[in-house]
Amino acid sequence: MASQKERMLAGEPYLAEDPEIAADAQRAAELSEAFNNSPAADPEGRRRALRALVGEVGDDVEVRPPFRIDYGTYITLGARTFVNYGCVFADVARITVGADVQIGPGVQLLTPTHPIAPEPRRAKWEAAEPLTLGDNVWLGGGVIVCPGVTIGENTVVGAGAVVTKDLPPNVVAVGNPARVIRHI
Repeated sequence: MASQKERMLAGEPYLAEDPEIAADAQRAAELSEAFNNSPAADPEGRRRALRALVGEVGDDVEVRPPFRIDYGTYITLGARTFVNYGCVFADVARITVGADVQIGPGVQLLTPTHPIAPEPRRAKWEAAEPLTLGDNVWLGGGVIVCPGVTIGENTVVGAGAVVTKDLPPNVVAVGNPARVIRHI
C-alpha cells in the first residue's frame, strides 16, 4: 500500500497530517524562515538559503522575501526567473517555472485541491495537481494560478487575474476567470 506522501505526489487523495508529510512541512518552515530572514546585504547567503529551500534553482534566479511555500522540494525555478515580494507557492504537487519568468508581487501558485463533499473534507483528505509556467511567462501582481494549470511560453497574465484553465503560448490573458484578450 502506498504511503500518504506517495499518494500526495501521485495526485491521489492523502491525509496531510501524516507524520512523514508533517516532518517535510516542518523542514520547509524552518528553511523558509532562514530564507525570509536572510539579510539583503548578503546576496550569496540568500542564494544558499534559497537553494536549500527549493528543489531546483537555475542560474541568476532572484526571489524576494517574504516567500511562502509548503514543502519547497517540489518547486523548480528556471534560469533568470524573478519572483517578487509576497508570493505563495503551495507546492503540494510539482510547480515547474520555466526560464526568464517574471512573477509579480503577491502571486499565488496553488496546487492543493480539497473535496467538495463535506465528509471527506472534514476528515482532512486533500489532493493536488501540478502547475507549469512556460519560458518567458509574465504574471502581473496578485495573479492566482489554480491547480493543474499550464501557462504556455511568452504568455502575459494581467494583474489580479485568476487562472482556472490552461493558457496557450503567446497570448495576453486578464480577468476572473482569466480569458485571452489578444495574441502576441
